Amino acid sequence: MATTPRLTESAGAVFAVLAEAGSATRPQLATMAGLSKPTVSSAVAELEGVGLAAHSGTSSGGTGRSAAVYRLGHAAGAVLAVDLGPALTRVRGCALDGTLLAEATGPRAGAADVVREALDALPADAPLRTIVVAVGDVAAPGERGGGMRPATAKAGPVFDAVAVVLPPGVPVHLENNVNCAALAELHEGAARGRHTFGYLRIGVGIGLGIVVGGRVLRGANGAAGELARLPYPWAGGSEPRHEALEEYMGARSLLRRAAQVWQKADGPCPRTTDRLLALAGKGSAPARAVLDRHAVDVGRLAAAVIAVLDPGLVVLGGSTGADPRLLPGVRAEVERLSWPTELVSSTVGDLGTVVGAARLAVARGVQTVTEAARTKD
Repeated sequence: MATTPRLTESAGAVFAVLAEAGSATRPQLATMAGLSKPTVSSAVAELEGVGLAAHSGTSSGGTGRSAAVYRLGHAAGAVLAVDLGPALTRVRGCALDGTLLAEATGPRAGAADVVREALDALPADAPLRTIVVAVGDVAAPGERGGGMRPATAKAGPVFDAVAVVLPPGVPVHLENNVNCAALAELHEGAARGRHTFGYLRIGVGIGLGIVVGGRVLRGANGAAGELARLPYPWAGGSEPRHEALEEYMGARSLLRRAAQVWQKADGPCPRTTDRLLALAGKGSAPARAVLDRHAVDVGRLAAAVIAVLDPGLVVLGGSTGADPRLLPGVRAEVERLSWPTELVSSTVGDLGTVVGAARLAVARGVQTVTEAARTKD
């Protein structure tokens, strides 16, 4: 595990704002950190002395005077974000200022090889500060130590395969994949500038990322937003089954419904949701009918979310949910069943989970450095 120099409190504060800014002069750091210029000068010297900050050039001001510009040093290190998706594994390695250092993508079955490829591409002199693994499962809050596994069996086997190639001694944090995607929407996507919203993912499965006050709501067991556990069906004479709603709303059932209405005259029946969506876009009547029915179902699920959370904004994501052709039907059903709520399609796309996981990893990596600060200067 990477060792972290013990810092003064002011050096820790300056390091945090420098990581956020990417690069800055000492006057800029003083303003952002709320510290005096002499204190910042001392803190920068301290950080330079242990390799956590480095001089990266000069900046000319309006008066013609130049100021030294600083960035993070080589000792600041790197973090790793792993998205164990249903079909693909995506991995990103980033510096603590968010700069992309390495990335790799490959099939879920070869997840360990994808992680190893990204680890090998990281700079050899960059200590690895933390690892965030996004799983399609409940992830209990906090860091998980030895014997760490997702909370249920959904993501357990693939996580076990990846865990053996992770460097020993580096803190590993599990996070739900939908929560990670919600973070990406908050900072870089359709919910930028909004502090409260719901991210509703509809794809192979279903899930909800809940952001309140700019923070992801995880719940007492890390299971907030597990829509698969909503009782379904819920009607007279029907007995709810375990995760039956996810079974009904997921991609496999959507394709089965398409197969039930497809006729020979309609051409080859779509075998993937991508193909179904493409045919709907080309005007295929049965594809359009199946998609319209799906939009109504998604709208009803969104209305349930709105009834509980009143989020003001719902972002539709996932391999099916993010398709803009679904949006009008979802909006119409929400308007029929609920109060006015903004509904938009995701703008971060398939990379949302790994982007959000990387952002979370960077925040945790910075925290590992700043927590080494003394309580007093």
